[in-house]
Amino acid sequence: MRVADAMNPLVLTVGPNHTLREVARRMAERKVGAAVVIDPENGIGIITERDLLESIAAGENPDAEPVSAHLTRELVYAAPDWDLDQAATAMIRGGFRHLVVLSGNEVVGVLAMRDIVRSWVSTGVR
Repeated sequence: MRVADAMNPLVLTVGPNHTLREVARRMAERKVGAAVVIDPENGIGIITERDLLESIAAGENPDAEPVSAHLTRELVYAAPDWDLDQAATAMIRGGFRHLVVLSGNEVVGVLAMRDIVRSWVSTGVR
């Protein structure tokens, strides 16, 4: 099975100036664990539920904290034609649970570890 078969093609995107609360609300509404940050000056990043948790645990105000202060900019990207084993290996090596999927320079999806597990369970693999 390929990344394109398991990824979520409906990508939640936000800007770097959104507050953490705004992003958390949007993530909760969409029931996703990550949002892709589109920053015209610095490129693509990602903010995850872990980033939100760490900020709140540090006592920071989610209404005042911008996404730009908490996102990950150094990303490992997946291609739609990667197999799921390759994507899972990248996630394990990098210690993260979400991959932004690019086709050329275009964001076409997000692959979460749960998407991989769901695919493996539904197909009887593993």
